[in-house]
Amino acid sequence: MGGELMSILSVFTESHKYKAHFDDKIGTQKMEARLIDVLHSERHRPLVILCIGTDRSTGDALGPLIGTYLSQRGLPKLSVLGTLEQPVHATNLPEYIKYIQNSYYNPFIIAIDACLGKMDSVGNITLANGPLKPGAGVHKELPSVGEVHLTGIVNVGGFMEYMVLQNTRLGLVWKMAETMSELLANAYIKTRIS
Repeated sequence: MGGELMSILSVFTESHKYKAHFDDKIGTQKMEARLIDVLHSERHRPLVILCIGTDRSTGDALGPLIGTYLSQRGLPKLSVLGTLEQPVHATNLPEYIKYIQNSYYNPFIIAIDACLGKMDSVGNITLANGPLKPGAGVHKELPSVGEVHLTGIVNVGGFMEYMVLQNTRLGLVWKMAETMSELLANAYIKTRIS
């Protein structure tokens, strides 16, 4: 396990976080290249993409939209949990984590979630090593999950977070979900399918 962690960390030696606006083609291509490096180094492990969020809140629907897009692609041997039909959210996240632990031997988990940030960061996608801390933006204590995480900054944080998530523009979330699912699918195809 220690060697696996070191290989993940070595991919992120230049920086622990990569950020690009969803419509910045060069930035998202660099992020995709970084994700390809990570996936290539872990290609012997089953990949689980855990898309966290709910379709009951526009801003928080980012994860389930991505999960739905990826599931519809029909990529072989790719496990995607968290879709619009079967969302992974605050109430059932611990059950899904237990399911992953019981169903996969040494899985490599990429956790995905929406988050809130500064005004000038809205629309940015972030790729970072280490576990995702879901619910932090709305002051929820949920278990951390993933070895790598991908987040999308869907709106401004700092005040009335639940209301902000409820009133986030679906168009923005939709476009971010398309970009992020394309990034993930491309990286997966380039590293996993021979």
